[in-house]
Amino acid sequence: MSDDLQTLSPPVRQALATWHHFVDTRRVAVLEPLFAETAVFRSPFVHRPIVGRAGCLLVLGAVVQVFENFRYHRIFTAGSHDVGLEFSAKIGDLDLKGIDLVAFDADGLIVDFEVMVRPIKALQALGAKMGERIGPQLAAYKAAAPA
Repeated sequence: MSDDLQTLSPPVRQALATWHHFVDTRRVAVLEPLFAETAVFRSPFVHRPIVGRAGCLLVLGAVVQVFENFRYHRIFTAGSHDVGLEFSAKIGDLDLKGIDLVAFDADGLIVDFEVMVRPIKALQALGAKMGERIGPQLAAYKAAAPA
């Protein structure tokens, strides 16, 4: 990972440290204070963004349970409040690569979280596993959300 995080604001650097603690522990309670109430999650396999902290926690809490051998490789920064986190993981016997594009507000809260994953077979496997794990809850959450 890049050591050049000095361009990031102190609250964002602290939030990233907490984010990595969440990834290590897989405890959603660690994740909760990182997201703004109105945060937006952009999934590679859901057409519309998921709006709100609760939806973000639902998806991210599940995905850390689905991924195997998850690890970050590099961090890219853009200004003081935006990062890209390159990662790899396994879904069954499939290797995947991806990037998390994360935007923070001035207080270090995540306001936008977008995920990109390749290759397509791994993305399809991820979608199937996530559907098994949280499909009904995610559908209910999306149905209750304002259009």
